[in-house]
Amino acid sequence: MNSMEQQFLEAGTLMLAGMVFVFVFLSLLIIFINTVLAKLSIKFPDPITLNTARSNKKNNKAANGEISPAIVAVISGAVSRYRKQHASSPQKSTK
Repeated sequence: MNSMEQQFLEAGTLMLAGMVFVFVFLSLLIIFINTVLAKLSIKFPDPITLNTARSNKKNNKAANGEISPAIVAVISGAVSRYRKQHASSPQKSTK
């Protein structure tokens, strides 16, 4: 029994050491990446874009967040076409 307990203790110690090693490695990697990105962002800043209020005709939503009338017309046309195509086929009854 002593040998089994020693193996479990050794396995637990090895698992804990591996988890600590991975945690430290990933923490150092995150710190390194953040410092490099901070230095690069000073050297290469993002371009500043001006937001202009233009109307976009390709936009599917109206300005107030509602669905545009063109989309509603397309959907209702598709539904009516589907109903016309499938209205002539015989209905199956499930008994």
